[in-house]
This record gives sequence, structure tokens and C-alpha cells, in this order.
Amino acid sequence: MYPSFKSPFSTSPYLPFLPHSIQPPLYSMATDSNVATDSRSESSAANGIENPVSSPSPPLQSSPKIALITGITGQDGSYLTEFLVHKGYEVHGLIRRSSNFNTQRINHIYIDPHNANKARMKLHYADLTDASSLRRWLDTIQPDEVYNLAAQSHVAVSFEIPDYTADVVATGALRLLEAVRSHISASGRSHIRYYQAGSSEMFGSTPPPQTESSPFHPRSPYAVSKCAAHWYTVNYREAYGIFACNGILFNHESPRRGENFVTRKITRAVGRIKIGLQSKLFLGNLQSSRDWGFAGDYVEAMWLMLQQEKPDDYVVATEESHTVEEFLEVSFGYVGLKWKDHVVIDKRYFRPAEVDNLKGVATKAKKVLGWKPKVGFEQLVKMMVDEDIELAKREKVLVDAGYMDAHQQP
Repeated sequence: MYPSFKSPFSTSPYLPFLPHSIQPPLYSMATDSNVATDSRSESSAANGIENPVSSPSPPLQSSPKIALITGITGQDGSYLTEFLVHKGYEVHGLIRRSSNFNTQRINHIYIDPHNANKARMKLHYADLTDASSLRRWLDTIQPDEVYNLAAQSHVAVSFEIPDYTADVVATGALRLLEAVRSHISASGRSHIRYYQAGSSEMFGSTPPPQTESSPFHPRSPYAVSKCAAHWYTVNYREAYGIFACNGILFNHESPRRGENFVTRKITRAVGRIKIGLQSKLFLGNLQSSRDWGFAGDYVEAMWLMLQQEKPDDYVVATEESHTVEEFLEVSFGYVGLKWKDHVVIDKRYFRPAEVDNLKGVATKAKKVLGWKPKVGFEQLVKMMVDEDIELAKREKVLVDAGYMDAHQQP
């Protein structure tokens, strides 16, 4: 249902600087090759793409469906974009302004912006902390589906920056929901469908297995903020009749996972240790247990939620739970190493409030959506290790040529 995995670290064309005009960067994805591309042309409205006909249900239209994604440059955003373009969508993403391009996960799908006729993915500057930008792009793009994936998504970091986490994750979701509501009220485009990315961290200390009816007991500022976003979504669905769904996604990983998340931190270290660039890996609680799946599988569930007759909330999980220690055993064992020879416990990586065990029950998603995971735990781990070994090999070329210090990590 989604394109085969391609490395986000493959050699990609040079990304040009933005023009001096205030026009935001518009990246594009080609439909004939199922790969994303970069276009800094005008928005869809300026390109003469017809807006969908207003209707209480998704209208029949000759022009492609339009999706708006926040967090498009993240792990889930990149997979969801590939999935939707493969489905024939025109995809728009909102990105924060940065002095550097934060598009590593989509650089491999870049093409020359002059191929505007092939553009199926575009990016626009906006921020979940800026309500005016959210409403402006909703009015301009006129999407059929909105996917809110943006967040300060690192649990441990949320203890360091709790105010910011709450502003983006909780209040940011409220700003986007209100922008959708006011856009519908002003335009009459009541067929718009909204997806809110939830998290299994909302369950916190609730004993496993966890279902849609399990109580939330969050154990971090991130989890508390996700709970707020969840209930904001339910409230806007009940109060205003918006087709709004919550996806309570359990941990989902991939070779595109950020390197400061424990799974990718492990596989990144395995690659560097195997190649000889690193000797030690510092971790915290090895007994934490998580329900780990493949992000490429989970984005399909997001889309399926918005294709149903009625909006609802769904747990998305593999229904298997594994400890961090098990993840270490599979990843190090895959390359013939013993994790105990390299892993050092560092108390700095223990959280102020730990979440011991998360294991989801996805019965509802399987029955109603017809969804099920395709990639198993060991296959996922090996996929990540394979990619990080290749990355470490390329890194070693730079070290051997004197362009990088191999002793940046012990």
C-alpha cells in the first residue's frame, strides 16, 4: 500500500537557496514515478487548481484530493506524503522557518522546481504557535483532509522544555482545530476531515494491554499535552460536527526515526560500532517495554480513519511488546556483536517518571479499518540496522579522508 523503502540518506541534488521574495518554498512530488520532488512555484490556488465543491461528504471531483500535513518533514510526515501521492493526492505541508533546510527525510525525492506540471507536494511556512498562518493556508489551499502530525515529540526533552511542549502539542492542536472550524464556517466546506496524531504515552502508568477505552494516566509533559490534544479533538467533533479522528499510535519506528530516540540511537550505534567508529553506547532504563511497529505501516491507518463514514478514535499497534534490552539483543546480535560489551547505563537517561509497559490492542482498527501491520519486530530492527551500517560506512569514508573526527563519541 506504500512505496518500497528508500533511504533518506541517499545522495540528493543540491537544494538552492530561497529567492529574496517572501514566497515560501514549495516542494513537489511527481506522480509518474511515485517519488517526491521540490517545487517553489505558487500555491495550488495560484496554479489554477480547482477547489473542491462544498459538500457535507467528500465530493466527487475530477481534480485530485488535497491533503494538508503539519509535521511533513518528520518520520511520519515523509511516509504519509509518499502514501498519499501514491494515492493520487496533491499534498501540502506546513514547515517552520529555519536557517537550515530541515528536509533530510525528503531530500531524496527532490527534483527541479521548474517541473511545476509534475508538482504534487508543496511546502509552506507556518507554525502551530501562529494561528494566523494556519488559517491563512487553510483558506489558500482548501484541503479535503488535514493531518496534524507536528509536535515536540521527544518525551525526555518535554521535561526540559514543558512550556514549549504544551504550547505546540496541546494548544497548537487547538489552534489548528479552531482554524479548521472557522474555515468551514466561512467557506461552507463542511466535508473537510481532520486527523490528530495521538500517542500511546497518554496511557502512561495504565496497565497493559491498552485499548480505546483504557483510562489515560500520562507521565510526562509530552503525554499530558497529547491528552489535551486528544480531548480537544473529541470536543470539536461533538460540539461542531467536524469529522475529526484521533489515532492513538503506539511506538512506530523506521530508518527515518530521529537519532535521539532510543531505537534509532541503538541501531545508529550498532552501525558505528560494527564499522569501528564507536565503542560505547550510553542508555537509561533497559526494562521499559514498548509496542514497536513500522511507521510506513501506521500512516496507512491514519488515512483509513478519514475514509470511514463516521469519525472515531482508534488504537494502532502490533499487539506485541518488547523491552529495550530485547531490542539490543536483536540489533547487536544481527551483526554478530554482544550488546553487554558496549552498553553503559547512564542515570541521566532515566526519566523523572517512567512508563513501564505499553502494549496496544488494535482490534477495532483491524475490524473497522481493515488495517493490520505488515512489518514484524525483528524485520523492523534489521531494516534499521542495515540502513545504519550503510550510513556508518559512508561516515567512515569521511573519517578516513580527514573530514570528520572519529572520536566525537567514545
